[in-house]
Amino acid sequence: MAFKDVEEDIRRIALLNAVQHGGRALARSVIGKLLAERPDLKPRAREIIPIVQRIVDEVNELPLSEQKRVIEERWPWALEGEKEEREEGLPPLPNVEKYGRVVTRFAPNPDCVLHLGSARAIILSHDYARMYKGVFYLRFEDTDPRTKRPRLEFYEAIREDLRWLNCPWDGEFIQSDRLPVYYEWAEKLIMKGHAYVCTCGREKFREFVLACKPCPCRGLPTEDHMERWEWMLDGTYSEGEAVVRVKTDLTHPNPAVRDWPALRIIDTEKHPHPRPEIGSKYRVWPLYNFACGVDDHLMGITHIIRGKEHITNEIRQRYIYHHLGWEYPETIHYGRLKITGAVLSKSKIVKGVEEGVYESWDDPRLATLAALRRRGITPEAIRRLMLDVGPKPVDATLSWENLYAYNRKLVDPEANRYFFVENPWRLVVDGVQEPQTAKIPLHPDHPERGYRTLHIHPRGDRAELWISESDGRKAAPGAKFRLIHLFNVEVLDVDEGAIKARLHSREVEEARRLKLPLIHWVPEEEHIEVEVRRPEGRVKGLGEANLAKERVGSIIQLVRYGFGRIDNVEENHVRVYYAHP
Repeated sequence: MAFKDVEEDIRRIALLNAVQHGGRALARSVIGKLLAERPDLKPRAREIIPIVQRIVDEVNELPLSEQKRVIEERWPWALEGEKEEREEGLPPLPNVEKYGRVVTRFAPNPDCVLHLGSARAIILSHDYARMYKGVFYLRFEDTDPRTKRPRLEFYEAIREDLRWLNCPWDGEFIQSDRLPVYYEWAEKLIMKGHAYVCTCGREKFREFVLACKPCPCRGLPTEDHMERWEWMLDGTYSEGEAVVRVKTDLTHPNPAVRDWPALRIIDTEKHPHPRPEIGSKYRVWPLYNFACGVDDHLMGITHIIRGKEHITNEIRQRYIYHHLGWEYPETIHYGRLKITGAVLSKSKIVKGVEEGVYESWDDPRLATLAALRRRGITPEAIRRLMLDVGPKPVDATLSWENLYAYNRKLVDPEANRYFFVENPWRLVVDGVQEPQTAKIPLHPDHPERGYRTLHIHPRGDRAELWISESDGRKAAPGAKFRLIHLFNVEVLDVDEGAIKARLHSREVEEARRLKLPLIHWVPEEEHIEVEVRRPEGRVKGLGEANLAKERVGSIIQLVRYGFGRIDNVEENHVRVYYAHP
């Protein structure tokens, strides 16, 4: 069976897939669609895969405008059959009618910068509050100056990330400012007999817990526990000698729930809080579940949106609410989110930066929001990805391509185009006797934005320019290709790093007739050095001089290479942070 009759189907599917993804088709998607349309081809899938890859490569060399033109000319029905993209709204929150207004919160520990995984809680909590015309709070949970020590730089870094994500908050709380509040409620629980001060060693207490038995401290009179509480505060007890525990069901099936610790002593002379106004002011600090549980009630939080790893924490916190007669907020626990190839562990990120594995918090190898921002990933792309994942309770695994597909659709209409050649090879073309000028639109779909010009100044009848190594290695004597917006050439000789060719013809129609591959290029004289910072390392090459006219922060497309963000511009050098193909 010949595959000539199949190639047209592959080309149609590949072009349509490219248009749907901002100009770049994905081979695996094309194969899946083809086999869905032609199940008779499944037994010969292995033979078809290299054909699909070849056609996908050819399609991806075309500008998006040309891809659209070909589809409209040859398969207009394919576009008509596509469903209009629409944004799905968030599912409704439970029991909204019980509350006067919806109040949500995002509560980070400022012990690290935020990463892509953090965006889910931020965006869902913010957007739900806006959906119901409610309130969204930012609360810094910084009550562990020893183990999960906060750092001053991260408070403002987190604020900046929320501003960048377009998630403004309506009020801000810092838990290290609220120690007197936690002391007040700890005393109330002790006075009511719902909490006690335990001086048992950790291992000894564990024995009692596993045996579902009370420790000797639990049954002491309230007066004794209040005295012990004062000793915790005044320094009579040292770090590790006493802890306040909340009374729970000692037969609860989860040992971690039984009489869980609520407040402990930290030697803040050795481990001062990093905020100078706090420093060593306090020695008794609440643990996560106590501070969080108290604050959610006092701040009027109606809906808590967080990962399902917090389900046990909810069980613990509900004991406080029961003891104090409070009603626990509505909870939405979403599933774990994994992103293939991304480091989402805060401890690993911090360790990597401190040990020099990563250059900074916005190192392009990281999935921090700072790194994504520097690479040119837009906040709207992150929002669309997180809204698509939503608050579903099932675990989800995403690839980078999921995020890139959203971002590509957003930046493709806005990004100006420029030529860049990686690891440049010299191309010498004989038969070019007059100066050449290529007038190229900054964006093929928006000529109203203007044009950029590239000039070739031949010496005698010979023109010199640069092409990418990847294109150079495909060349062979007798091969022909078109230099985009310039002319068509025929290869005469190939040497390492250099190609000799002759002018074949000028017309783009001739290139189409011969189905010549399209090659981007950079003038020999008018170019600048370009450094591309990719997640896997630095890439160096040459770019057209027009690239230096872009302002820092602009999102651009390096033709046939990918999208990126201008990070630095000098007279003869531009640094670009790579976003994605």
